[in-house]
Amino acid sequence: MSYRTFKTNMLLKGLWILAMATVLTSCGSGTAQTEMGEAPPQETDFVELSSTSAPVQTSYPGSIEGSVNVDIKAQVSGYLDAIYVKEGDYVKKGQSLFKIKSDAFNEQVNNSSAGLKSALAAQASASLELEKIRPLVEGKVVSDIQLKAAQVSYDAAAAQVAQAKAALGSSQINAGFAHIKAPVSGYIGRIPNRVGNLVTPSDQIPLTSLSDIDQVFVYFSMSEADFITFKKTGMEKNPKVELITADGAIYDHQGKLESASGNLDPTTGSMSMKVVFPNPDKLLRSGGAGRIVIHQTLKGVLNLPMESVKDIQEKYFVFKLADSNKVAMTPIQIAGKSGNTYLIKSGVQNGDKIALNRIDVLNEGMKVTPKVVSADSLSK
Repeated sequence: MSYRTFKTNMLLKGLWILAMATVLTSCGSGTAQTEMGEAPPQETDFVELSSTSAPVQTSYPGSIEGSVNVDIKAQVSGYLDAIYVKEGDYVKKGQSLFKIKSDAFNEQVNNSSAGLKSALAAQASASLELEKIRPLVEGKVVSDIQLKAAQVSYDAAAAQVAQAKAALGSSQINAGFAHIKAPVSGYIGRIPNRVGNLVTPSDQIPLTSLSDIDQVFVYFSMSEADFITFKKTGMEKNPKVELITADGAIYDHQGKLESASGNLDPTTGSMSMKVVFPNPDKLLRSGGAGRIVIHQTLKGVLNLPMESVKDIQEKYFVFKLADSNKVAMTPIQIAGKSGNTYLIKSGVQNGDKIALNRIDVLNEGMKVTPKVVSADSLSK
């Protein structure tokens, strides 16, 4: 064998050995990758959904008003002559508040009274003339025309009396307006004017305000969606309603929920509501603020712990156990919250088994080793 032939045979043998090594390495790597891709099923806890009852509370910011709030304004023009109350005083209905200088109004009353007396005298004179002419007409001493003229004069005099009485009544009312009294019982607000100021009915700022706070109204706005839920659940019949005062404390008395409007506000899409609270200690004052908390128990709802719900860009998902012990990533809609649980509106139903843990590592179609836990154990 020549040297060249020997060298050629050795080269071919080396290439064959290299090719076999490459094949074996490739097979080994494929086997390892296959073994690594087949991860063991994750042991995952699941809960079987069933309808239950859940306490729910919703809160809204509210503004406090007295059951009666009255702006006290002048009904006649004049100079303020007396102020009988101080800001913050509690007054009773009919109590004197202000007095406008009434000399001019008293003179109007005197003038109207004199006018009435004059009209009454003219009426009496016309009556005498009528009674004098009537028998003369019956005796045919004078004509019927004179009787009719006397009757017309009497009717005119009677009309003048009625007009004078109306003028007197009007002047007396104006004189009465000069003495301003409390229309209701309540607390006096700010008094911007002082004695000697000119006040008129056209003033934009009232003399003061008067607030009856034996009971107060707390007004708040409820969204259209909340209002529809409110009506569907019958919540308006007798819900438990509390007030959180400005200092963060719960007010001692519960309130009664009422509608403040019959229609939705088209600009805000909300319904105006109010809660009536008793106020025996006068703790709540008109113009204050608080937070209304409405308590409700929803029946026949599905709920899930918040940690079992995956939030992706404000969309909510759960992992539901499907066939062959695989999980299906299922979108859901949230109706509300109760404690540390979500109330489920749609997406799942009674009997579905939902993953409680490992939701950060679970993926669509992943195989798991399910372990079903009781719903009762979740609340312990």
